[in-house]
Amino acid sequence: MPKTPEDVIRDEIRALTAYHVPDSAGMVKLDAMENPYRLPAPLRARLAQLLEDASLNRYPDPGARELKAQLRRSLDVPEGMDLLIGNGSDELIQMLVLAAARPRAAMLGVEPSFTMFRMIAAFAGARYVGVDLRDDFSLDIERLLAAIEQHRPGITFLAYPNNPSGNLFDAGLLERVIEGSPGLVVIDEAYHAFAGRSFLPRLPRHPNLLVMRTLSKSGLAGIRLGILIGAQRWIGQLDKVRLPYNVNTLTQIVAREVLQHGDVLTEQAGAIKLERGRLLQALQRMPGVSAYPSDANFILFRVSRAESVFDGLKRRGVLVKSLHGSHRLLADCLRVTVGTPDENTAFLSALTQTLNP
Repeated sequence: MPKTPEDVIRDEIRALTAYHVPDSAGMVKLDAMENPYRLPAPLRARLAQLLEDASLNRYPDPGARELKAQLRRSLDVPEGMDLLIGNGSDELIQMLVLAAARPRAAMLGVEPSFTMFRMIAAFAGARYVGVDLRDDFSLDIERLLAAIEQHRPGITFLAYPNNPSGNLFDAGLLERVIEGSPGLVVIDEAYHAFAGRSFLPRLPRHPNLLVMRTLSKSGLAGIRLGILIGAQRWIGQLDKVRLPYNVNTLTQIVAREVLQHGDVLTEQAGAIKLERGRLLQALQRMPGVSAYPSDANFILFRVSRAESVFDGLKRRGVLVKSLHGSHRLLADCLRVTVGTPDENTAFLSALTQTLNP
């Protein structure tokens, strides 16, 4: 007799809802924390030439040696630290959890935060412990340290700045978490380009610390490249669960070339930060809107009847992210990515019309 999904698929997987990416065709797309700027035409032409000569009939360099060398230079990786690269940060999180998912082991993080920490733990059959942030999205350090002592997590994940709140946690409190953790602490710095502060220089001080970066928010979301940095004794073990040839030839070529022109991404991040300030000020002046300061390339804001406002923005051609219902601290919250000046103006206009029909 044929088997059914209920006979084969684990209960916790069937209980999950797949990660949903909404259709954004024809919309002002401000829902996914992407850099809104394309690469300059001369750099795109150079990439086209390099890709034309790529040996697509061959497997990619399995160790991505040239790309890793460029990443070391571009990210200023501390001496003695090793790198592991993946198909976006998601794959790196998956490697980490798979490697550490001992029977009854716990993974721990704060909430609300990046949803893939919890989801990937579920994929791997690991137990995930979420510790609520304070109402202002700051760390509840005593509660967090108590949870670490109780659950003894193999890995603690912390985003810096945090997604979706956009704030940087107090660095001194993060130091206490690192020092008080029995396992690894992974600091996810996906939005480093817009925050300017990093735990990367602290890696040599903390033997249980790893720092994760991505190029997706800086302007290369389409190539899916994540970077994990830390001591070789950790990276060497994690590399054992990396699938062969996980970072393709085109990604390696594009990342290597664009990183040699890092000033382009730096200038674009600067433009985004300027627009972030303008957007935040405009939102904070709007009656009925509570907007939270951000060190990332998005802004979290709260309105009455968030789902209705979300739908109103969509009807007016603007797509943001609704977080209402995902966590008690995010009741009536929406998140908008910082776009180009024209995109941000279109969003503000659509929001004003939605709030004042």
